Amino acid sequence: MPPPTLFTPLAASAVLLLLLAVAPSPAASRHHHPASSATETLDVAASLSRAHAALSTDASVSLHQSAAATEPHKHKRSSRPKGSSSSSLTLRLHSRDFLPGEQGRHESYRSLVLSRLRRDTARAAAVSARAALAAAELSSHQDLRPADTSPVFAASAAAIQGPVVSGVGQGSGEYFSRVGVGSPARELYMVLDTGSDVTWLQCQPCADCYQQSDPVFDPSLSSSYAAVSCDSPRCRDLDTAACRNATGACLYEVAYGDGSYTVGDFATETLTLGDSQPVTNVAIGCGHDNEGLFVGAAGLLALGGGPLSFPSQISASTFSYCLVDRDSPSASTLQFGDGAAEDTAVTAPLVRSPRTSTFYYVAMTGISVGGQALSIPSSAFAMDAASGSGGVIVDSGTAVTRLQAPAYAALRDAFVAGTPSLPRAGGVSLFDTCYDLSGRTSVEVPAVSLRFEGGGALRLPAKNYLIPVDGAGTYCLAFAPTNAAVSIIGNVQQQGTRVSFDTARGVVGFTPNKC
Repeated sequence: MPPPTLFTPLAASAVLLLLLAVAPSPAASRHHHPASSATETLDVAASLSRAHAALSTDASVSLHQSAAATEPHKHKRSSRPKGSSSSSLTLRLHSRDFLPGEQGRHESYRSLVLSRLRRDTARAAAVSARAALAAAELSSHQDLRPADTSPVFAASAAAIQGPVVSGVGQGSGEYFSRVGVGSPARELYMVLDTGSDVTWLQCQPCADCYQQSDPVFDPSLSSSYAAVSCDSPRCRDLDTAACRNATGACLYEVAYGDGSYTVGDFATETLTLGDSQPVTNVAIGCGHDNEGLFVGAAGLLALGGGPLSFPSQISASTFSYCLVDRDSPSASTLQFGDGAAEDTAVTAPLVRSPRTSTFYYVAMTGISVGGQALSIPSSAFAMDAASGSGGVIVDSGTAVTRLQAPAYAALRDAFVAGTPSLPRAGGVSLFDTCYDLSGRTSVEVPAVSLRFEGGGALRLPAKNYLIPVDGAGTYCLAFAPTNAAVSIIGNVQQQGTRVSFDTARGVVGFTPNKC
């Protein structure tokens, strides 16, 4: 289907909805002043306008202009010494669906949403499986990683030329940025993922590479590329590693829960983020065999808590991000180091699992709907201190917040009880609570807050939990039940909020409206 023009009915509808959204009205004024502390106002017209605009090629043009304006300066050649801490690094984030090549792939907004939810189902299942395996002491890190004296390091490259279907999967991320790789720096789209520890990108020569927006990175053209040896501590930190017989170079493999995987050489390289100084000697995977649902991105920038993640390698004890609306081509920022974890509106304890360092758990104690705390036992959100089972993960790559089934049922039932005047609609994909809001400009809905240990409560904007699933006005409650022990706070609920991680102080911060 050709891309819509300014004269199509779809575009005309988007313009009409946009005019309704910005026209002065009582509904518009109530958007910032809810009727009471128990309710939030959902601007239906504005969110439908964004939904329609998300299918427009004009959005991708805006994105390209934004990315071009913030690409790293090519003349910068200074570097940060190995092992030193980051002073301040900043780069811009964009929604995954605005990668070049994505525009025009979906004929309708419903098709776009269903595609997102299919990816999200695989992602959430993979995160839950990794957490469960770690708690059961069956993680691939223990089963597959060679010991210091293991003869596995004598294996050939062919030994890891395929996907490993196991608990190492964490899924691919939903937000991306422009990152300079190598010397001279080559700009590549990389997905950002707090649930992964290994940064990687597709590399020449490609035995099997998926299609990406930029030319595939050629390490032979970079003066800063260097192979990691098999006896390096960095190689031993990998979950799955082997050795190239001829050269003694370290080989890596990462498999994801959706069937995606990447296999190749483990190396060090220089990365340039935004206008910041280049960062040297960053361990990354140079993938020659890569398959999966990574769309047009060249690879992944890992933001997890393990020793190989990007924050760990640059000794950044603080970093923060703010995620823009997934239907918006605008950008927000990811920051490391100084100023990344400034004073926040809501704080919660950062909880670390005794079994895995990858994920960021937060001490969540409950949920409020309509200003009233739900009758959910705090054990539904608690982590077992010995096994690491359960708990609540804050994840940038999972879209929809997953709650244990009884906790979700309590949330859903309270929300439905607070919306008796809204017409119901049939369920869509993993959503079982949906409404027909067609023809409405705005609606009042019960306020939803996440409550944390220490008394903090993050009140969510209505658009972060009642979202459009088509262009006709069907909206669904954007939470889902899970039978897994672990719960996940997804990026739909995080949109528009700066989320900061301070590993030195053990604090997670949430500051609304600070992108």
